[in-house]
Amino acid sequence: MKGRSAQAINKEKHKQGKVWQADYYEHHIKSEDDLITQARYIVANPLRAGLVDNISDYAFWDCIYLK
Repeated sequence: MKGRSAQAINKEKHKQGKVWQADYYEHHIKSEDDLITQARYIVANPLRAGLVDNISDYAFWDCIYLK
């Protein structure tokens, strides 16, 4: 996925080089429990990055997978 999307983005922008940050990785969802775990990880990113003090301060925290 990363390779093909990087090629498409570079082609569209008439550029070459890396598109994805070095520590990015893709994760294949294997089950409903795995989906919930990954959704919670993603929603918590602003908290880990220090952008909010409380996850409820993040405008998009209310994800159906957090219920």
